[in-house]
Amino acid sequence: LAVPEIYDTRPRVCNLGYLRVPYLEEDGKLAYKCPSEPVEDYVAKGGDFEATIGRKCLCNALCADAGFPQVRHIKDEETGEKKEFVEPGLVTVGDDVNQCASLLKQREDGTWGFSAADVVDYLLADLEEKEEVGSVQEQLKELRP
Repeated sequence: LAVPEIYDTRPRVCNLGYLRVPYLEEDGKLAYKCPSEPVEDYVAKGGDFEATIGRKCLCNALCADAGFPQVRHIKDEETGEKKEFVEPGLVTVGDDVNQCASLLKQREDGTWGFSAADVVDYLLADLEEKEEVGSVQEQLKELRP
């Protein structure tokens, strides 16, 4: 979903609703909205348009990550034929979100970001450092009588 070509193929829908936000309709009824649902629906429910920009559906993506992707039949915009759409997963950073700031680099086009390769380099550097510490500890053990 981080790749624009993949994100753009995903129909905007909030069909699981685990992260919906409650709100009161004009008649006082409790209803729900999600900034990942179709933009016109979210705005009609009183949501801010700006909150919808770049939103990804975490509910569907995390279910896909767990091996339970939603499968829908959707109409192909170009051909008009029905096609199968399988929800893509989404890699999340979990508790390491603050660490991501150290990985950010400004790209040639002026945008900021980091790649999977940057993350792998970061993880391997930590592993290599631990291996070096382990190696020093092993050397010290050898020096002991």
